[in-house]
Amino acid sequence: MSSDSEMAIFGEAAPYLRKSEKERIEAQNKPFDAKTSVFVVHPKESFVKGTIQSRESGKVTVKTEGGEVDQIFSMNPPKYDKIEDMAMMTHLH
Repeated sequence: MSSDSEMAIFGEAAPYLRKSEKERIEAQNKPFDAKTSVFVVHPKESFVKGTIQSRESGKVTVKTEGGEVDQIFSMNPPKYDKIEDMAMMTHLH
């Protein structure tokens, strides 16, 4: 991984291209459950984060910050946010 100083050449765009070292460490230590963390299709926001609350007879109940749930997609752990090599990701959408 490159250091924060190497990202300086990108100027103001740097924070949008890669998380800072501190943010990467925090993301690696953040609790994450791949079995319950999902993305949910949202009409205005495209996708929002959700957590599976229950699974019963083919029906999944998901808690989101708002809105109805039509379709869900598996979520990658936070440590993969802004990752440069997508081959490392578990889920691609």
